[in-house]
Amino acid sequence: MADFNLLSPSQQVADHLRSKLLLGQWSGTMPGSPSLAAELGVDSKTVWAALTILEQEGILLGQGPGRPRKIVMPSTSENAASLRIAILEYEVASLNDDYMVDLRHKLTGSGHRVIQSAKTLTELQMKIPRIQSMVKETDADAWIVCAAARNVLQWFSNQETPVFALFGRRRKFAIAGVGPDHEAVGRLIVQRLVELGHQRIVILARESQRAGGPGRSDQAVFDEMANHGLSIGSYNLPEWENSADGLQRVLDGLFKVTPPTALIVDEPFVFHAVKDRLARRGIMAPEDVSLICRDPDQTFDWLRPSVAHVRWDHRPIVRRIVNWAANISQGKVDRRQTLTKAEFIEGGTVGPAPSQRQ
Repeated sequence: MADFNLLSPSQQVADHLRSKLLLGQWSGTMPGSPSLAAELGVDSKTVWAALTILEQEGILLGQGPGRPRKIVMPSTSENAASLRIAILEYEVASLNDDYMVDLRHKLTGSGHRVIQSAKTLTELQMKIPRIQSMVKETDADAWIVCAAARNVLQWFSNQETPVFALFGRRRKFAIAGVGPDHEAVGRLIVQRLVELGHQRIVILARESQRAGGPGRSDQAVFDEMANHGLSIGSYNLPEWENSADGLQRVLDGLFKVTPPTALIVDEPFVFHAVKDRLARRGIMAPEDVSLICRDPDQTFDWLRPSVAHVRWDHRPIVRRIVNWAANISQGKVDRRQTLTKAEFIEGGTVGPAPSQRQ
């Protein structure tokens, strides 16, 4: 069943403005918040937030304080070409995620042909020679690469074929990309955990996401920990083999001597595996350890206690990729990277550190 999201006032206004932009109501630059607020009968703050959403999607481009936003939504020019867009997924399990289904539907609806790569990044083991061979054998005009490691995105960034990095460690490369703002929300998570007395905070991320050292989202967590005087080392981002056995071994090691009081887990299915393994050892959340997942999952609604997690809306992400495809189809260069809003949902798996309990 698809996610059901109630739209905030700013999201409703953004949807309205987006539809008007698609109909060509404005061109060049966008009217300011005051005039739009008067026209729509809503307050200026709501309109400003809606314009910010459209800016994050790549439909509008800010030109500095006091200056109108530039409209950069690609036109429906007859010169636009249909593209063969190949999607290189992280793993097979991701193929049926809501955002991937929606993305394929939207790209196809825009006239493009979507090609699913013969193998996933996990099956290719992130090995560049294997990826290179598959790319060479795939007849594609552009690539969407999902949750790739740094070396993979570096290789793609050096190719002539346009590439879009969906998630992954993309920030240092001249390629288009999008993902939730895990940096800002990561700092908020640390602040809340510190308020609850946590000092030993550990991030559990798979090998591809920690190769080469902490990524920006992990570093944001560590920087915030340092701001609160907490020590940081390899303990906080442990290495482990990308397998069920590897995960069990790292958990057993972490809880052997100085157990963490909070675990931040990258992916929902890893979160479930962590929660199950700890429960089998009699380690419960939130009594013995606080557990947080950095992504949403439909199954979280069925769990008690409710799961603390990071929530983000996939629709702005999908729109950004469709916008990129439209730009590429018109021969434009689009290497802009954007972040979409993410929020921390403090569920029942977060509580005071064990030492703080009465």
